[in-house]
Amino acid sequence: MKFCTKRFNSASSNSRQAFLETIEGQTGITCLSLNRPQSKNAISTTLLKELLESLETAQFDKSIRVLILRSTTVGSFCAGADLIERRSMSQVQVSKFLSDLRAAFGKLETLPMPTIAAIDGPALGGGLELGLACDLRVAGHSVTKIGLPETALGIIPGAGGTQRATRLIGLSKAKDLIFTARMLSAKEACEWGLVDYLSSPESNAFERAVQLASQIGNNAPLALRAAKQAISRSEDLALEPGLDFERASYETLLSTQDRMEALVAFKEKRHPIFKGE
Repeated sequence: MKFCTKRFNSASSNSRQAFLETIEGQTGITCLSLNRPQSKNAISTTLLKELLESLETAQFDKSIRVLILRSTTVGSFCAGADLIERRSMSQVQVSKFLSDLRAAFGKLETLPMPTIAAIDGPALGGGLELGLACDLRVAGHSVTKIGLPETALGIIPGAGGTQRATRLIGLSKAKDLIFTARMLSAKEACEWGLVDYLSSPESNAFERAVQLASQIGNNAPLALRAAKQAISRSEDLALEPGLDFERASYETLLSTQDRMEALVAFKEKRHPIFKGE
C-alpha cells in the first residue's frame, strides 16, 4: 500500500476538505485528496473552494508528473453535491456554486499533466462528473454505485455530465445512463467505458492508480504534457489542422534535454533519467 505522506499545506491540512500531498517513494506523483469523510466527500462550498485552490497550485507545479484524485477515506470517492447545504442556499448562491463547479472541473480537465481518478466508493452525480474531468479513471473492484441519478431528483447533470459522458461513451449509452438514472457497478462501468481500469479483488482503486501513475510517470514529463495537449485538441480540430498541431507539439520536444537523454540511454541500453527539461 502506498501512502500519501507530505501535504503541501501542512500547517492547516488536517482541517482542509481538499489538499495536495505527495506519495512516499513515488517521485513526481501527487495526490489531490478529498477529505470530508462524514459526508462521503459531498461537494460543499468549502470543499469546492479548496479544490480550486489545490488545482491552481497544481497547474503551475512542474514537479508533478501525474496527479491522482482520491479520497482520504477507505471505501469513498465523492457522493456529488452536498444536498443538505444546497437546501439552505439562495438562488444567487446556487448560481455561484454552479459557476465555480464548472470552473473547477474545467481547470481539472485542462491541467497540463495526466490525471487519474481513483474511485474507491460511490461516484454519484457531481462525483462522477468530477471523475469524468480526469484523463483516466480507476475503480475499486467492489464499488457498486457509479452513475448520474439527477433525473430522479428532478434535474439533469449540471457539471458536465451530459457533455463529458457523451464524448466518452457515445450518445446512446449517455442517454441510457442519464434517462434511467441507473447505478452501475465498477465492472459495468468498465464495460460501458466510463472506467478504464479495475483494481484486483485484493487491492483498491488508489493502489491501482498509483501503479498506473508510476507507469505513466516513468516517461518524459514534457512529452506527456505535449501528448495530452495534442490529444485533447483533437476533439476541437478537423484532421488537417489537428495534424498541424501535432507536428508543432512534436517539434517543440526535439531540442529538449529529455529527448537527448532518451537517445543516449537507447544507445547505452539503459533506462533514461528524465528531468522535465
